[in-house]
Amino acid sequence: MVESLVLLPSPLVGASAYAVLAEAFRDAGVAAIVAEVPTGVTSGGEVLRAFGTAVARARPDVVVAHSNAGLVAPAVADGIPVVFMDAALPAAEGESPMAPPAMLGHLEALADDDGLLPPWSSWWGEDEVAPLFPDARLRAVVEAGEPRLPLGYFRTTVTAPPRWERGACAYLAFGTTYAVELARARRLGWLTEQVGDALHLHFLHDPVGVVDHVLQLARPRNGGAGATSPV
Repeated sequence: MVESLVLLPSPLVGASAYAVLAEAFRDAGVAAIVAEVPTGVTSGGEVLRAFGTAVARARPDVVVAHSNAGLVAPAVADGIPVVFMDAALPAAEGESPMAPPAMLGHLEALADDDGLLPPWSSWWGEDEVAPLFPDARLRAVVEAGEPRLPLGYFRTTVTAPPRWERGACAYLAFGTTYAVELARARRLGWLTEQVGDALHLHFLHDPVGVVDHVLQLARPRNGGAGATSPV
């Protein structure tokens, strides 16, 4: 039974976006905290160290990593089970960049003369961004907490522990944004679930449902790893 967990927020979005989800976990009887993104972060290594400190202090049963935070999750968890929630996955071994080359090209076009990027929700057109949020109020809350990251952040790398893929990992996908990562998780024999019609910030739309999915993935199953459950 999962009694405690730490949510690793995407450094692109900021910790405040996950308050609703953390509250839903607490309503379900799980002690949940959201790790804080360091102010003025410039590298993946800074995020790794800050998140690692939060996890070491909390000593949770499970770590839940969303989006870009997935890249640091194996090192941060240090053997604690991880549920990757619509998240990036680091390389099986060696260094992983904080953004793939294809995305880096897009970001280079967005950076200002000082090398700063606009807030994350400004990276795409309104037709793509608006559906991510359930209402204007929650969108305003999330956007108020979005940092302006330097382009250099995405040129830094992090390293996952050796053989991390063999650890206790599971994957929860929202739609098809991270289809490649979901397929990789299935090949590795992890427990997986996919919310087929969901978008990247689905936990804002249905926090209670996401809590249910995460807890199902985090609970040990007699059948072992490898079960999949599209929902």
